Amino acid sequence: MKKLLPYWLVSPYILYFCVFIAFPVVFSVVLTFHSWNIISPMEFIGLDNYIQLVNDRLFWQALYNTLRFLVVHIPLQIVVALALAEFLNQKIRGQAFFRGAFFLPVIVSGVVVTILWQQLLGFNAGILNRGLTALSLPKIPWLEDPDIAMYAIALMATWKNVGLYVILFLVGLQTVPVQYYEAADMEGATHWQKFRYITLPMINPTIFMVVVLSTIGGFSLFIEPYIMTEGGPLNSTLSAVMYIYKQAFQYYHMGYSATLGFFFALLILGVVAIQKRYVEQEV
Repeated sequence: MKKLLPYWLVSPYILYFCVFIAFPVVFSVVLTFHSWNIISPMEFIGLDNYIQLVNDRLFWQALYNTLRFLVVHIPLQIVVALALAEFLNQKIRGQAFFRGAFFLPVIVSGVVVTILWQQLLGFNAGILNRGLTALSLPKIPWLEDPDIAMYAIALMATWKNVGLYVILFLVGLQTVPVQYYEAADMEGATHWQKFRYITLPMINPTIFMVVVLSTIGGFSLFIEPYIMTEGGPLNSTLSAVMYIYKQAFQYYHMGYSATLGFFFALLILGVVAIQKRYVEQEV
């Protein structure tokens, strides 16, 4: 009985892994070779879903939109979060208040924040455009211009999530030994030199973690464009995840949706692997 006890103890996790991870992954891979609309029986179609993926211009546009979002969102989020963490790492008054204020948007519902920003960025009644009008400046079509809409969403997403990365950077900064800075001060190092040659190398693991989390979070972009623009205007904010969702639950192309999801998962793994190698070399 004692020999079986370890197996009994890990059996809940094994059951969870089989039901909620292993089976969905295997089923999704099998589904990529079938056509299925949930109601009718699955039909084996070989590589047709993959051929459709290669020729699907709307999917590539959605992927391009997602990458455009990432190019703005990740650097902006890291720079702002690191700057705020440096600020909070100093001995300042109201430190606890600022930490709570920066983290507050993280715990607020994403749907609530998105609706709030939708009102904020409105063309006619939005607060930002009202401010511009009061200053006799032209209104900006934040969510109506295909060239601007995705960047407006990136700005909102950065505001929503930056508090989490501020906390992570703050923890990383507080692990740097003070003796290093004291030795640098004795050598006459400037603040930038201390930041470049002491702080950045010492918080390298934190930077990598933030880059990975930001990348995965950015690739998962869905709620913001779905609520604010529904993918428009002219599909300029249609994200890859939103397109996969539409294929599955609006058009009931379950096999094709699984193919898109499988390809997208491999793409994320590849990007994260490249980021890991780059961050380790450069920082």
